[in-house]
Amino acid sequence: MADTQYILPNDIGVSALDCREAFHLLSPTERIYAHYLSRAAWYGGLAVLLQTSPEAPYIYALLSRLFRAQDPDQLRQHALAEGLTEEEYQAFLVYAAGVYSNMGNYKSFGDTKFVPNLSKEKLERLILGSVAAQQHPEEVGGLWQTCGERMFSLEPQLRHLGLGKEGVTTYFSGDCTLDDAKLAQDFLDSQNLSAYNTRLFKELGQDGKPRYEVRLASVLGTDPALDSDVTSKLKSYEFQGSCFQVTRGDYSPLLHKVVEHLEKAKAYAANSHQEQMLAQYVDSFTQGSIEAHKRGSHFWIQDKGPIVESYIGFIESYRDPFGSRGEFEGFVAMVNKAMSAKFERLVASAEQLLKELPWPPAFEKDKFLTPDFTSLDVLTFAGSGIPAGINIPNYDDLRQTEGFKNLSLGNVLAVAYATQREKLTFLGEDDKDLYVRWKGPSFDVQVGLHELLGHGSGKLFVQDEKGAFNFDRETLINPETGEQIQSWYRSGETWDSKFSTIASSYEECRAESVGLYLCLNPLVLEIFGFEGADAENVIYVNWLNMVRAGLLALEFYTPEASNWRQAHMQARFVILRVLLEAGEGLVTITHTTGSDGRPDARVSLDRGKIRSVGKPALQCFLRRLQVLKSTGDVAGGRALYEGYAAVTDTPPECFLTLRDTVLLRKESRKLIVQPNTRLEGSEVQLLEYEASAAGLIRSFSERFPEDGPELEQVLTQLATADARFWKGPREVPAGQA
Repeated sequence: MADTQYILPNDIGVSALDCREAFHLLSPTERIYAHYLSRAAWYGGLAVLLQTSPEAPYIYALLSRLFRAQDPDQLRQHALAEGLTEEEYQAFLVYAAGVYSNMGNYKSFGDTKFVPNLSKEKLERLILGSVAAQQHPEEVGGLWQTCGERMFSLEPQLRHLGLGKEGVTTYFSGDCTLDDAKLAQDFLDSQNLSAYNTRLFKELGQDGKPRYEVRLASVLGTDPALDSDVTSKLKSYEFQGSCFQVTRGDYSPLLHKVVEHLEKAKAYAANSHQEQMLAQYVDSFTQGSIEAHKRGSHFWIQDKGPIVESYIGFIESYRDPFGSRGEFEGFVAMVNKAMSAKFERLVASAEQLLKELPWPPAFEKDKFLTPDFTSLDVLTFAGSGIPAGINIPNYDDLRQTEGFKNLSLGNVLAVAYATQREKLTFLGEDDKDLYVRWKGPSFDVQVGLHELLGHGSGKLFVQDEKGAFNFDRETLINPETGEQIQSWYRSGETWDSKFSTIASSYEECRAESVGLYLCLNPLVLEIFGFEGADAENVIYVNWLNMVRAGLLALEFYTPEASNWRQAHMQARFVILRVLLEAGEGLVTITHTTGSDGRPDARVSLDRGKIRSVGKPALQCFLRRLQVLKSTGDVAGGRALYEGYAAVTDTPPECFLTLRDTVLLRKESRKLIVQPNTRLEGSEVQLLEYEASAAGLIRSFSERFPEDGPELEQVLTQLATADARFWKGPREVPAGQA
């Protein structure tokens, strides 16, 4: 069997999202609006399969065919008859649930491949003897032939997502390198094109020189269309001695479904902001226009306090190895009024709290644009994973001038981050009791501060296309150097494009640090209802959770490539390093031996030194992070951040040795089962499923009742059309051409 790093265990935690109460409080019109938005999100979410690995669409199609013909209980009887044990069949169900949950065969949190925890021979027997194979032998056999080898392969380059020799990615063709990614980014910047909705494909021309295709995601391809901001860009370019061709039409059939359901949702919108927002999203997905998506996001920001909240598009760039391309995601959620009231109080205090942050006022936005901050119960979250909180949109120009929204996903927090004492690792017994009691409340505080005042703070110094600056070059002094500002963002440059591979992690680190720093403020704790000893426990467990998370983060470091595979976890390791460097016994990590005789470790935090030692260390670090970000100082930012992110075996911590211990005792991230909605006449029904691997599979089997086979064919055709760009799969499955 495979190394435990690359399998999902049979006893993996599975939780179901509970949104029943919030959904039933919606009016009939709001339910229909939520239903159509959910349908749009689920259709678009299938694009993630094409953004992950060459084989992911085929695996999805194969699993969907199996479970449409036989539900998990029926297939179990066949599996046992074929000689699989109960454990082996459960391993298959867990694998299938993992593929559905991550929208591919790589973990959304960590970008590590996972493979079935049973032999290839037994899985083949199960698949080829199934009812699906009996009904459609050529198609099922062809799918298995196409993806079976790659499904199980743990060749070094296939173990993680990455660029070039570092891993596999379908944001870039297989022969692209980091240099190609940098060249493409420079080209995109020169044409004022966003990378968010693009993929990059490289081929050698007849002259032996590389030719690059920048392909935009859109319904339209080469069809003649009304003029838009995209149409004039669709042509060939010579750039720095290379040929670039801008095309569009990526994921076209899927985005057609997205647009169809956004149009239907528009008829049930609550106000003109929602109508205009959806109209712009339709234009964005039809034309391939990020500018249209920005316009839609403008109306989304203006839509304050909606009962049904949603967002959809190519949003987060965590999984692009270069850090610029957005993964498709879409969510629909309903407001949780009780927790939202606390967040509203936090928003009301935001301008006061921003003054507490450790950088000069000139490094803060000229005006704090009061955002929405609501706690939501998620109905639908389509993509590769579900976060605990969101601060969007990610467009720097909108965030600086129009603002953003903060969203805390309450029912996700309730299930995904619940803690069982017996599964707690690397803490002392007394700390375990406090941790179990206060982890939830402290996490509410941290998420609130992280999203609102972490991601919502700080100014970027920009020179626009006319040469005008949004800061005073003559008088503004860099507090780190004592000199005038020497660098800034030029027109067309963004945070993501400039800081590229470290942008996501650096920003998460800044936001996490703001949360730790401001949770020491009594006003913050009072807003959340904590005073006295309770407030001190919230602070202690919040800081303790961060240093423990920094230790757990080592799971997501790859020593062979000396790189990190998960932005949030790299950020937490950096904070751990900062607090360890503060010294004076604030944080200690001890290598121990567990009761099972195997290596163990313990992390501890001196709660009496959080304010006297921890706060000043964090203050200094935060100021440096912000100054380097504001000024666009990439060299300085990389030197600082990559210095703290380095993992060595230097005593006393011996982090590489600790990594082995963390891997030995790691617990897999929970899988989340989401409901479906179904429109019956004029009524929308909420369909819920049990919290198990089988329940998660059933939720996907019932997600596309009208067009499941059509979608599977679309996915395999799209994958096959581009298969030449990777080393395989190359063959067209029978019946899929």
